Amino acid sequence: MHRGDLGLGSLFHSRGAGEAATADLAEDSSRPARMSWQTVERQNDGFKLELPSDPKDLQVPAYNEVGGAEPVRMIVANPDGETTFAVTWQDNPPVARVNRSPERTLNMARDGMLARTQTSITGETRGLQRGNPSLDVNARNAGGGVLNARLILAGNRLYMLIALFPSASARREKDVTQFFDSFVSSPPPAIPETMPAASTPN
Repeated sequence: MHRGDLGLGSLFHSRGAGEAATADLAEDSSRPARMSWQTVERQNDGFKLELPSDPKDLQVPAYNEVGGAEPVRMIVANPDGETTFAVTWQDNPPVARVNRSPERTLNMARDGMLARTQTSITGETRGLQRGNPSLDVNARNAGGGVLNARLILAGNRLYMLIALFPSASARREKDVTQFFDSFVSSPPPAIPETMPAASTPN
């Protein structure tokens, strides 16, 4: 029911849009990608973070608890053809609507992510990210690929930060740490309830 909650199936195909999907097959997947970090500020979406290359905006459909589809927004950065950094966010997502506790919400989001990415968990850590409940997940797939993710529940909004690497040797801890720790969530700017009074002509 929740397998598509975060639209993660498209994550692995995002770099094919407008590019040759096999353009970088000749790259050495045992080496870390070259990172060109830049700050991305999304005030209207309530967050800012650093990404290792130019980001692409995506919107993908995700299944909800009644079988319908809802949009999930996503930013994806590919520093090379084999490495992906992404953040997804959704207000009041299905996993939150069917769970009243942050822990169960994060657990269900984790399980959906692992199923969609066909990875097996190798470790997890619970904590707080700037006061919000968070869950860090490490996972691998059968081909040796590595997934690191941080799930954050900020109010009724669920964020997921994901870093995907083709191999353990292509992963640098400092890159994952910089990506995760750069993320700051904040409420979107409020819309004034009343408009300023018009001036009266003399």
